[in-house]
Amino acid sequence: MITVFGSINMDLIATTPRLPKPGETLAGTGFTTAAGGKGANQALAATRAGATVRMAGAVGSDAFATDALALMKDAGTDLSAVKVVDDATGTAHILVGGDGENVIIVVASANGKVSTEDALAAVAAMEKDDTLVLQLEVPAPSIEAALSAAKKAGIRSIINIAPLTSDAARLGRMADIVVANETEFELLAGKSGLASEDRIAEMRRLHDETGQTIIVTLGAEGVVALRDGTLHTAKGLKIEPVDTVGAGDTFCGYLAASLDAGLDFEKALRRAAVAGSLACLKPGAQPAIPLAAEVEASL
Repeated sequence: MITVFGSINMDLIATTPRLPKPGETLAGTGFTTAAGGKGANQALAATRAGATVRMAGAVGSDAFATDALALMKDAGTDLSAVKVVDDATGTAHILVGGDGENVIIVVASANGKVSTEDALAAVAAMEKDDTLVLQLEVPAPSIEAALSAAKKAGIRSIINIAPLTSDAARLGRMADIVVANETEFELLAGKSGLASEDRIAEMRRLHDETGQTIIVTLGAEGVVALRDGTLHTAKGLKIEPVDTVGAGDTFCGYLAASLDAGLDFEKALRRAAVAGSLACLKPGAQPAIPLAAEVEASL
C-alpha cells in the first residue's frame, strides 16, 4: 500500500500563445480549473496505476475542497487521512504557453496547516512493506517528521524534491529514493550548469555518500537513475506536448505504484517515464494522468 503525504490544491489554469515576459500583459486563449497539488496528483497517479493509495493532507472549509478531492474520490483513493481546516483550500495559478511549457504560483493555504502530528499519524497507520511518497508543498518540519518516522519503522520513502525550497537539499537526503528534475538535482548536488557527464558524476558521488536511489528526470530525454551502484536510463514516448504540468507528478505516482507492486526497477522506471509522456498529451494535471491500460498499451 502507498501513503502519499502532501498537498491538495485547486489548479486555476490560463492558456496563452506564449508565456509573458516580466511586466507584460497578454491576452489569454482559455481558462479552466482542475484538481491538483503535487501530493494529490501523485496519489491519483498511483491509484490509476493500480495501487492501493491513502492520501494524507488538508483542504479548506471552502467551495474548492470538494472539487479538489473529486477525482481521487472517484478513482478510489482513501481520503480518510485528509483533514478539513479553517482556511482556504490550496491553489495553484498556472500559465500554459503554446509550446506546452508553464509557469506556476502556488498558494499553500490549508496545505500550510499540515502538521508534524499529521505526519506521525500517517506513518503510524502504515505497514513495514508500504511505501511513503512525499513532495515539498507542505511544511518542512512535517515532511521531516514523516521521513524520520518512516526510517525508524523500516518503511520505504520516496521524495520528489519539488517545488524547490531552501529545505530541498536537506530533506532530499533523508529518503530512500529521491526524484528530481535537472534543476532540482543541481540544488541537491550544490552545483549548477551540469552537463550530462558531470550530472552522472555528481549522481555517483551522492549515491556513494547516501546509498540512496537517485532519479533525475530529463524531460523529453527521459530519465537517468542510480540504484545499488548501477546506472539506469529510460526513455518516454516521442510526443508533441500539449501541457507538461502533470508529467513529473505522473512519473512519481507511477514509479511508486510500480515499485510497490514489486516490479523490477528498470521496468518500473520505463513504465513511469511512459506514463509521464502520456500526461503531456492533455491539459491540466490530474485530468491528464493516464489510466494503467493506456500506459500498458503504449509500452
